[in-house]
Amino acid sequence: MSGGTIDNIVVEGTQRIEPESVRSYMEVNPGDTFDPVLLNRSLKSIFATGLFADVSLKRQGGDLIVVVVENPIINRIAFEGNQRLDDEILSAETTLRERVVFTRTKAQADAQKILELYRRSGRFAATVEPKVIQLPQNRVDLVFEVAEGDRSYVTTVNFIGNREFSDGKLQGIVSTSETVFWNFLTDSDTYDPDRLTFDRELLRRFYLKEGYADFEVQSVIAELTSNRESFVVTFTINEGDRYKFGVIDVESALKDFDPATVEDQILPEENEWYNADLIDKTVDNLTDAVGDLGYAFVDVRPLPEKDTENKVIDLVFSISEGSKVYVERIDIEGNSRTLDKVIRREFRLVEGDAFNSSKLRRSRSRIQRLGFFQSVEVNNEPGSTPDRTVIKVDVEEQSTGELTFGAGFSSSSGPLGSIGIRERNLLGKGQDLRFNIALAGSGSEADISFTEPYFLDKEIAAGFDIFRITREEDSLAFDEKKTGAALRIGYDLSEELRQVLRYRFEHIEIENIDSDAAQLVKEQEGTSIKSAISSTLTYDKLDSRISPTDGYLLTFENELAGLGGDVQHLKVTLGGTNYYSFSEDLILKSRAEVGNIIGLDEDTRIVDRFFLGGDKLRGFKSGGVGPRDKGSDDALGGKHFYNGSVELTFPLGLPEEFGVKGRVFSDFGATWNIDGNDSGVDDSSNPRVSFGTGLTWSSPFGPLAMDLGFAALKEDYDETEIFSFSFGTSF
Repeated sequence: MSGGTIDNIVVEGTQRIEPESVRSYMEVNPGDTFDPVLLNRSLKSIFATGLFADVSLKRQGGDLIVVVVENPIINRIAFEGNQRLDDEILSAETTLRERVVFTRTKAQADAQKILELYRRSGRFAATVEPKVIQLPQNRVDLVFEVAEGDRSYVTTVNFIGNREFSDGKLQGIVSTSETVFWNFLTDSDTYDPDRLTFDRELLRRFYLKEGYADFEVQSVIAELTSNRESFVVTFTINEGDRYKFGVIDVESALKDFDPATVEDQILPEENEWYNADLIDKTVDNLTDAVGDLGYAFVDVRPLPEKDTENKVIDLVFSISEGSKVYVERIDIEGNSRTLDKVIRREFRLVEGDAFNSSKLRRSRSRIQRLGFFQSVEVNNEPGSTPDRTVIKVDVEEQSTGELTFGAGFSSSSGPLGSIGIRERNLLGKGQDLRFNIALAGSGSEADISFTEPYFLDKEIAAGFDIFRITREEDSLAFDEKKTGAALRIGYDLSEELRQVLRYRFEHIEIENIDSDAAQLVKEQEGTSIKSAISSTLTYDKLDSRISPTDGYLLTFENELAGLGGDVQHLKVTLGGTNYYSFSEDLILKSRAEVGNIIGLDEDTRIVDRFFLGGDKLRGFKSGGVGPRDKGSDDALGGKHFYNGSVELTFPLGLPEEFGVKGRVFSDFGATWNIDGNDSGVDDSSNPRVSFGTGLTWSSPFGPLAMDLGFAALKEDYDETEIFSFSFGTSF
């Protein structure tokens, strides 16, 4: 085809694509010579578009004829044979879509992606075959035929090389578990190569936390059993020696900076077992502390020096001036529903700020804490100049709507049932809207709640509640109904300290008083209006809000009723809870609380006073402690109270996946004093003390708690109970 000049380029076979578009991909034009090299490159260029199934070039005299066969357009994509994974999940993995050009290469690539998805869910016998159905007008239906096969379970998890920790202990560390009948609600016993990679990291973190600085995972082998239905996983590890911290020091190259001012931020102590977690936390603490002193650009590095003979690691935290880098831009991707500003307002950095890695970590933590995203990746990349950085945020959204049904039984409240509807990210604005109805043997509750977390674009959470509450408890000789609404506003005074202000309006009905009730109870009958403001201060230093194991929480709450209405009082409570971990599974929880209520120009009402017993004072019935009428034995509530407990949670030696833990406890407290000096009332401020044991079970059907409590110190008129339990679930 070489030699001569191209007079015309003629395109044949196009249907949807304009001939001129085909010519634009070519590297020759009319007037050029028939150059074999350029013609070959033109042919490859047209093929590379992915628009054509076949392309050929031929010469007719001075004309160059380009013959193309267009790839068809996808009319519909369907999945057949998939039961374990929905169409939506499979579709999210494929790149081909309806009304785009079909190519067999892309179809095979999508089939492989679906296959990998099944393998990650433990189905290694799965097969995926793309089938094409030809339609008129050069269209096709694409069908992925799926044979899911059975799940590939892990029957055995072995460890080789472990001397200090048993196989059972290490099996509790890794996320891969052996298949047993009680694992039917999880997939931790299915074989997943990605999970094994994560397990390597879990083992490394565990051993470094326990002092084994030389630890390494030498290999992880997954062997398919002879029947090709399951896997045996073997971790080969080298524990190495256990080290202690030696001399710990801080050095600084910063001008006019005294390292002694931040020594209190150092967590490791000399002669303690080496712990890599404490080193990481110390780096964060020092970075924050030095930054608070006005040094925007700092680099804190731990410099360990290992003494292998004496099994000691000396440690120097070196503080130096970091490179001066500023935030040029914050880019956010992956948030198709959530508004950008909902993510940006959680950042502790803004464009133009000095870059701070500690603030970047806190920003990521705050975004993750929103609960709107399945995954959050926050990284920084070089900017347009060496002193600029671009922060990249990549999020993967998850469902934020909740529909919950609850059922259970409590020895104090009887049968329980509830239904709730909640949207935690309303319209992608981060707003929280929920509706709940709860029914129990002792009453019911219905409420609607709305929260705007950034009211007027400030770090202020504002919201309202509308509620209806009824109580028909055995400890009370009457029924109580409350209908009302509340306005609230909350804001952080610091990272740990938060204040919430509320205004609450209630219409209260006291009715159905027992005929033999005490006179003090009968005086409560009727309706009243309560208008009150309250303030709650919370100081939170817990390591987790869901399952705390270390730290403490302090609360101070006061309520002033009397801004109109019929009720006037001042009510104050102060409480604190502390968690201390002797080990990962041995946790000591201590709690204390005191409170007082005084009437303002009137007596306090029974429903506003303090009642004690039940969950807060095990071994005593709900409302079983406090002032009590001598004649009717009715509980009257107290104006003052104190209450506390000490509880130790410990493992029972069962496999961790059982979710069963034991506990021993001792509770104490008292509530006393009513208005006036009524000789017909039993009343004492003497302490009541109980002790006991119990267990909790995170069962597949919901949490279950059982306690045996024994009253060691009590008054003759107190009402006690030995056994209490609660069980419930949401589904």
